Amino acid sequence: KAVKEGMLEKRSDGLLQLWKKKRCILTEEGLLLIPPKHPPQPQQPQPAETAAKIKELHFSNMKTVDCVERKGKYVYFTVVMAEGKEIDFRCAQEQGWNAAITLQMVQYKNRQAILAVRS
Repeated sequence: KAVKEGMLEKRSDGLLQLWKKKRCILTEEGLLLIPPKHPPQPQQPQPAETAAKIKELHFSNMKTVDCVERKGKYVYFTVVMAEGKEIDFRCAQEQGWNAAITLQMVQYKNRQAILAVRS
Protein backbone atom coordinates (compact mmCIF):
# COMPACT_ATOMS: atom_id res chain seq x y z
CA LYS A 1 0.00 0.00 0.00
CA ALA A 2 1.51 3.32 -1.11
CA VAL A 3 1.82 5.99 1.58
CA LYS A 4 3.41 8.54 -0.79
CA GLU A 5 4.29 8.53 -4.49
CA GLY A 6 6.27 10.92 -6.64
CA MET A 7 9.63 11.84 -8.10
CA LEU A 8 12.89 12.02 -6.18
CA GLU A 9 16.38 12.60 -7.52
CA LYS A 10 19.07 10.12 -6.47
CA ARG A 11 22.78 10.79 -6.80
CA SER A 12 24.47 8.07 -8.85
CA ASP A 13 27.36 6.07 -7.41
CA GLY A 14 29.57 6.60 -10.46
CA LEU A 15 32.48 8.94 -10.92
CA LEU A 16 30.32 11.83 -12.18
CA GLN A 17 27.71 11.48 -9.40
CA LEU A 18 24.87 12.75 -11.57
CA TRP A 19 21.38 13.34 -10.20
CA LYS A 20 18.95 10.86 -11.74
CA LYS A 21 15.16 11.09 -11.46
CA LYS A 22 13.48 8.07 -9.85
CA ARG A 23 9.80 7.41 -9.45
CA CYS A 24 9.42 6.59 -5.77
CA ILE A 25 6.75 4.76 -3.86
CA LEU A 26 6.90 4.96 -0.08
CA THR A 27 5.17 2.04 1.64
CA GLU A 28 4.88 0.88 5.26
CA GLU A 29 7.79 -1.50 4.56
CA GLY A 30 10.25 0.74 2.71
CA LEU A 31 11.00 2.87 -0.32
CA LEU A 32 10.74 1.60 -3.91
CA LEU A 33 12.95 3.31 -6.50
CA ILE A 34 11.74 2.87 -10.07
CA PRO A 35 13.47 4.21 -13.17
CA PRO A 36 11.04 6.74 -14.71
CA LYS A 37 11.06 4.85 -18.03
CA HIS A 38 9.55 1.74 -16.38
CA PRO A 39 6.13 2.45 -14.91
CA PRO A 40 5.10 -0.77 -13.15
CA GLN A 41 1.70 -2.22 -14.06
CA PRO A 42 0.49 -4.08 -10.98
CA GLN A 43 -1.91 -6.24 -13.04
CA GLN A 44 0.67 -7.46 -15.56
CA PRO A 45 3.74 -9.62 -14.93
CA GLN A 46 6.85 -7.48 -15.28
CA PRO A 47 9.67 -8.26 -17.68
CA ALA A 48 12.77 -9.47 -15.83
CA GLU A 49 14.89 -6.46 -16.84
CA THR A 50 12.27 -4.03 -15.48
CA ALA A 51 11.91 -5.91 -12.20
CA ALA A 52 15.71 -5.97 -11.83
CA LYS A 53 15.91 -2.17 -12.15
CA ILE A 54 13.43 -1.58 -9.31
CA LYS A 55 15.32 -1.11 -6.04
CA GLU A 56 13.71 -1.56 -2.66
CA LEU A 57 15.22 0.17 0.33
CA HIS A 58 13.60 -1.86 3.11
CA PHE A 59 13.23 -0.23 6.52
CA SER A 60 14.72 -3.33 8.19
CA ASN A 61 18.01 -2.43 6.42
CA MET A 62 17.78 1.32 7.06
CA LYS A 63 19.54 3.06 9.94
CA THR A 64 18.72 6.75 9.59
CA VAL A 65 17.55 9.52 7.29
CA ASP A 66 19.83 12.55 7.67
CA CYS A 67 18.66 15.93 6.44
CA VAL A 68 21.87 17.33 5.05
CA GLU A 69 20.89 20.82 3.90
CA ARG A 70 18.29 23.06 2.33
CA LYS A 71 19.78 24.89 -0.62
CA GLY A 72 17.76 26.92 -3.09
CA LYS A 73 14.56 25.05 -3.91
CA TYR A 74 15.97 21.63 -2.86
CA VAL A 75 16.26 19.63 0.33
CA TYR A 76 19.25 17.29 0.22
CA PHE A 77 19.12 14.22 2.44
CA THR A 78 20.95 10.94 2.92
CA VAL A 79 19.49 7.52 3.68
CA VAL A 80 22.02 5.53 5.72
CA MET A 81 21.67 1.77 5.34
CA ALA A 82 22.56 -0.81 8.04
CA GLU A 83 25.70 -1.93 6.17
CA GLY A 84 26.95 1.68 6.16
CA LYS A 85 26.03 2.49 2.55
CA GLU A 86 24.83 6.08 2.11
CA ILE A 87 22.35 7.04 -0.61
CA ASP A 88 21.95 10.72 -1.42
CA PHE A 89 18.63 12.18 -2.53
CA ARG A 90 17.20 15.59 -3.26
CA CYS A 91 13.68 16.89 -3.76
CA ALA A 92 11.80 20.18 -3.82
CA GLN A 93 11.46 21.51 -0.25
CA GLU A 94 7.66 21.50 -0.26
CA GLN A 95 7.52 17.77 -1.12
CA GLY A 96 8.72 16.72 2.36
CA TRP A 97 10.09 13.33 1.27
CA ASN A 98 12.73 13.22 4.01
CA ALA A 99 10.09 13.74 6.73
CA ALA A 100 7.72 11.15 5.19
CA ILE A 101 10.49 8.52 4.91
CA THR A 102 11.65 9.20 8.49
CA LEU A 103 8.09 8.93 9.84
CA GLN A 104 7.41 5.63 8.05
CA MET A 105 10.79 4.21 9.18
CA VAL A 106 10.07 5.11 12.84
CA GLN A 107 6.60 3.53 12.63
CA TYR A 108 8.10 0.38 11.05
CA LYS A 109 10.78 0.09 13.76
CA ASN A 110 8.11 0.62 16.46
CA ARG A 111 5.95 -2.18 14.98
CA GLN A 112 9.00 -4.49 14.92
CA ALA A 113 9.81 -3.66 18.57
CA ILE A 114 6.22 -4.38 19.66
CA LEU A 115 6.28 -7.72 17.80
CA ALA A 116 9.62 -8.60 19.44
CA VAL A 117 8.24 -7.84 22.91
CA ARG A 118 5.09 -9.91 22.30
CA SER A 119 7.08 -12.94 21.14
